Parts: sequence; C-alpha cells; structure tokens
Amino acid sequence: MTQFQLSSITIPVSPVGPENPLPPLRTLPDPRGGLELAAADAEMAAQLAYGHVDSLLPYTFQDGYGREREERELRTAVLDNGVLRAEFLLEYGGRLRSLVHLETGRELLHKPPFLQLANLGLRNAWFAGGVEWNLGTFGHTALACAPIHAARLTRPDGVPVLRMYEWERMRRLVYQLDAWLPPGSPVLLVHVRIVNPFAEDSAVYWWSNAAVPQEEDTRVLAPARQAYHFSYDGRLRRVPVPDWRDTDQSYPGRGGPATDFFYELPRASRPWIAALDAAGAGLVQTSTEQLRGRKHFRWGTTDAGRNWQDWLSGPGRPYTEIQAGLARTQLEHVRLAARSSFAWTEAYGLLHADPALVHGPWSEATDHVAGAIEALLPAATLLAEHDQAVELARAVPEEIVHVGSGWGALERRALAKRRSRALNLTATPFGDETIGRDQQSWLSLVRKGSIPTPAPVLPPSSYTVGPEWRALLEAADKTWFTQFHLGVNLYHAGDREGARVAWERSLECAENAWALRNLAVLEPDPERAADLYARAHALSPRLRPLTIEALHALLAAGRTAQALALIDRLGPKDRWHGRIRLLECRAALDSDDLARARRVLDTGLVVDDLREGEDTLDDLWWDYHERLNPTGAERVRAEHPLPCRYDYSVKQY
Repeated sequence: MTQFQLSSITIPVSPVGPENPLPPLRTLPDPRGGLELAAADAEMAAQLAYGHVDSLLPYTFQDGYGREREERELRTAVLDNGVLRAEFLLEYGGRLRSLVHLETGRELLHKPPFLQLANLGLRNAWFAGGVEWNLGTFGHTALACAPIHAARLTRPDGVPVLRMYEWERMRRLVYQLDAWLPPGSPVLLVHVRIVNPFAEDSAVYWWSNAAVPQEEDTRVLAPARQAYHFSYDGRLRRVPVPDWRDTDQSYPGRGGPATDFFYELPRASRPWIAALDAAGAGLVQTSTEQLRGRKHFRWGTTDAGRNWQDWLSGPGRPYTEIQAGLARTQLEHVRLAARSSFAWTEAYGLLHADPALVHGPWSEATDHVAGAIEALLPAATLLAEHDQAVELARAVPEEIVHVGSGWGALERRALAKRRSRALNLTATPFGDETIGRDQQSWLSLVRKGSIPTPAPVLPPSSYTVGPEWRALLEAADKTWFTQFHLGVNLYHAGDREGARVAWERSLECAENAWALRNLAVLEPDPERAADLYARAHALSPRLRPLTIEALHALLAAGRTAQALALIDRLGPKDRWHGRIRLLECRAALDSDDLARARRVLDTGLVVDDLREGEDTLDDLWWDYHERLNPTGAERVRAEHPLPCRYDYSVKQY
C-alpha cells in the first residue's frame, strides 16, 4: 500500500537572504549569439532561433546568500510504496531531493548533506542534488529556490497522488507535476503538464535534471550514436558517441573538463538515459515520447570541476547529471499553441543490468540496457499509466497541503477584472488566500486603480510587467512609485525612451535612488552613468547590490580612486564581502596600487556568487602578476600558476 505524508528534514542550509530589489534591466545573455549552426538540421535551427527572452522580469535576482549555513527545518512531501521512498522539497521548487530503493537502502540520487547556494540559476541562487524541474528559458529555473503549491489527490484505484503546481511568470504558463508510486512499482512516476491558457502561442523550455553519484566506473548510456556538443569557441558540433577526441566520453569520472552532450535519439526509439555503476546498477530515467531530448552533463575531473563540486556538495562527493527535455538541446524553445498544453509522463527507478555488457561495446551496452528497461517498466505499462494520469490531471485537488506564491492568484484577479477566466483552472487553484505582502500593492492597483506610495527611501519589493499592468499604471495617479514602475514596464516592452521619460518624472515627484539607478543603466556614456550611480548610492549607501553596480560603473568610467574611496567608507558587512573585495582588487590594479591588490589576493578571495563560466578570479591573478613582472604573459603564467583555490574556469572544451 502506498503512503503519502507531509514531513520535514533538518539540514544545514545556506539562506537565500534578501532578494535584490533592483529590477533586472540588463539583457539576459543569449548563448546562441554567434553560434555556428552548420550541424543543426532545419527543425533545430528554427527552434534555436525562437523564443529567447531578453529579460528576467518580473522576477528579481536572489543574490543575498553566502557560504555560511545554518540548521533549518525544511518541509517535505513523501511517497512510499515499500519499494521506493521519494522525498520532495516543497519550499524549493518541488525538487525531488531523495529517491531511495528500500530493499537495498540505496540512494539513487546525488543528495548533498547540506543545501549550499551558488550562482548557477536564472535568478542567481541554485543548489545541487536531486531532480529539478526546469521551466522558463535556457538555464536553471527561476523557481529553483521558491515555494510551490502542493495538493493531495487519490486515483480511482486508491493510489495517493502528490500534485505540485505554480504560475511561471516569465512565460505566463501554468505547470503541474503529479507524482505517484503504484503499489509494488519499481519506478516513481511523474506526470508533467504545461498549460498555456491564453490566446497567443508561447515558447516553452523544459528540462528535468537528475543529479546522480559519480564514481570512476559510472557510465552514462542513452540510445544514441551521435550527440550535439556546444563549446566556448561558438560552435555546435555533431560528435560521435561515445568515443570522441580519443576518449570514451560516457565515463564522466575518468578525466576531462566540464562539458555536456545532447544525445540525438532516433525518433523510433524509446527515450531513456541511465547512469550505471561498475556493477551495472543505478538510476534510469525514461518517459513517454513527448519528452524527446536527453543530455549528460559532467563537471569533469579538473581542479575547476572539483572546486565547483566541493563548494556545492562537500569534498569527496562528485556527481554527474542525466537530463531529459522537450527539445534536443537546451538552447532551443518549443512552440506551445494558444489555449493548449503539453503533457508527458516520466519514470525514475533502480535498474540492474549485466555489468559485462554495460561496460562493453557501446551498441551492445545500449541494446542490453534498453531490454532491461523494458523488463523493469514495459513501454505499454508506462503508456497506460500516462493515459490514467491525463485523466486525473484535470481533477480538482482533494486537499491543499502547501502554499506557493500568490502571483497566480494576483494574475487571476487581474484577468477577472477584464472578464477573463483564463486562470480559473480547477486542477491548479490559485486562491485569494495565497496573496501575500508582495502582491498586496498590485492587488490594490487591480481593485482600486491606485497603488500605495511608499517613502522614496524604501526600495521596491516586487514587479509586474505586461500590457495589462502597463495600462493600469498609466491610468493610476502619477507618483514617484507609479512612474518608476511604469518605466520598468516600458523598458521591458522595448520602449527605452518611454522608460527614460517615466523615470525622469519619477524623480520630479521625489528624489529616489531607484529611478536614478535605472537611468544609469540606460545611459550609454560611462561618465554620466557613473554620476547617476553616485547620486543613487548616496541616497541608499547600505544596499549591497546598488553598491556593487555603482562600483562597476565607476570602474567603467576609469574612476578607480573614487571606487576605492567608496569601498573604504563601507561598513564591515559590505566592506569584506567577496564580490566587493574582488572589485577592490580590480580597482587597485587599474590604479597601479599593486600592494593593495596583493593584500586582497594573498588573504584569499572568496566570491559567494561567482558565476559558472566567470573568469574574473583568473583575470585578476594573471593581471596582477603580469603588472608585477612585465616579462610576457606566457612566461608569467608558467612562473605563477593559478592557485587551485582560484580555479573555477570551466571554459576548456
């Protein structure tokens, strides 16, 4: 008999901290820019060209965390059928944190003993481990560190179902995950449904990312003979599987740098991917055919790869990822037609296969594993489970067991104002009781046509964007606050001149750091931008994100002395923050104060939100030593190798 219960775990957690109140105006990086697409077919080329979003709005950045961890109780939902025990984190995007095979006690997923945040997500904060559900655009979902709605349902055969759902604000989509464990089932089943309730098509990005333990003999297999590989030289390559560059790439623990491979699965084959150990056992993921893509990501065995894994999981806990997506690569988006949905069913379980065949020639290994998967979960059984899940997916929840954000409820209220019932979805109810502090001001705008105006010294806490919200703001009283938010909406819509006018009107109503900062982002002249940032920072000197942006602006304008003076005035909490110390080192180098730069480098520079792919630590180290010994870059690098503690560069393949 399957059990469903609410529970909790207590582990060391890196707190998310305060969200960055500054609207994310700078354009999201487009990894497709300048990409050489000779290896892409017509379908892939079209999907690579479609759907990229320029802005993270209406989300804000989550960059207020550090490397300090504190014991915290986290709420979970647990499914247990006596064969498997599945544990979901309800406060962190519904992440499947643990999947245990009960007879053997084997944990099938990579499960760090703590939750450490790092800058790998769309909103910055992200953590390793488990299975994450990525909806939005290229990168880890904006909802990775956000609560999710959860409910209980019961299938006609009496099996309990955990439903998790949320409103994805960037794409304006509803998604739900129904998870269940049939009695005696060797696999966890997850039915995913993405709903576009509106009259316009939407671009959809989805990847289910499973982190699994990595040993030297762990082998990742998928039914493919070729894969796509993106490299930092701007090329999309179609490469053979598994042997490429004189290496069997299917063994992530045997060497090589960080990289990923997107497998080209034949259309006629059953989609699956597995990570199996020396004994031929490990996690397998398979799905119905809608979930077409499969990917293998590895951190590699370089110093940089080990440093990232040690940071995220602790020393001696390497992991690799096996992933499944709607498209063949993660740079593509798939078109979801108006008022329609995508739906598929995934399965996760422990696979046992013959180790001699698993670690033999590729074609024999994949054929054997495909047969083992069919024995574990026949395709016909998975399809039958999917058909039942499709029926249940529209059922009304029996009990709400956890509350996510109030943004879905707010959007439903805004739509109702225009006599639209697009978000009145009974399967995923967004009730008024979920509306919280961040939504209250916007609810006032919907109900009364006005929004409370806070003191200009207080930073905005949340944002809404889109034509409907822009119209409401245009009709509201002209205060510094409404004009500020109107400018954000106009900027998001691509009207930069309209945004500038709105922010200047905001300043006419009241001097405020927030409009000044936004005007600085708009300003193409580095000197004027630095002036605007200096004015903004003077009004809010204790907001760390604003301090960091102001320092970047001062350095871009060549005002290194002013940047260093600003740093010297900071309070201890900001003065010794890793990102600010990094900027101090940069300013010291640019002003030829090598002694000050050395003090920073020698005391150990730890940047809590170092970005994957960011090379600033490398650049500082080499720049310092080349200025100290101007004998040529090649010789300096040979004589002063980058210390291991500063090696986080994954740009090697």
